[in-house]
Amino acid sequence: MSFTVSADTASRVYSWQHGSLLSALEQGLSLITSGMSDVRIVDSEGRSHSPAALYQRLFGGAQPTEQAAQPRARAA
Repeated sequence: MSFTVSADTASRVYSWQHGSLLSALEQGLSLITSGMSDVRIVDSEGRSHSPAALYQRLFGGAQPTEQAAQPRARAA
């Protein structure tokens, strides 16, 4: 299966091809973290997803940025 990751900057639109969903998701999340806008992951059937929505669909629960913001319990 093929996945295309696309992202915008003020002057250009970038696009990368990936053979695996996880590598496309990893790059998509990384691009958002680096400040790129309109980051999308499109599968071979033409369905478009934001990296955060795709992460939640695959793994459920909180999105990666929400997980980092939540305090964690400490052992005594």
